[in-house]
Amino acid sequence: MDDPLSAAEAIAEHLGAVDIDEGMRFDAIRMRLFEIGEATKALPMSLLETEPGVAWSRIARMRDHLAHHYFDTAHAVVLETARASVPALAEATRRILASLDQPDPDGPDGPDGPDGPDGPDGPDGPEPR
Repeated sequence: MDDPLSAAEAIAEHLGAVDIDEGMRFDAIRMRLFEIGEATKALPMSLLETEPGVAWSRIARMRDHLAHHYFDTAHAVVLETARASVPALAEATRRILASLDQPDPDGPDGPDGPDGPDGPDGPDGPEPR
């Protein structure tokens, strides 16, 4: 999940550095969009469904277009995607990463862990020896 975020942040840097029509910067942004699509295709659907506002299938299709129609990619499409869609994708990715860092309250051990609310010794404390 870090890969799409890293690529999105790199795109933001490229956009700020120079005019998109410069060949090397355009190629760099196009490659980062490809990376985002590739990483997206590898993520489980259950994770992607946590951010329904992101057009994950369009991201994957763009990756396919960039991979198979490399010389038929309009600068305007790449620029619009980089400026309009990538920042929202970066925010969605940050939210997903933050949720992965949080313990799941409905997980197998529940909100109180494997030993329940009273800890490993139960409600009456440790057993006498």
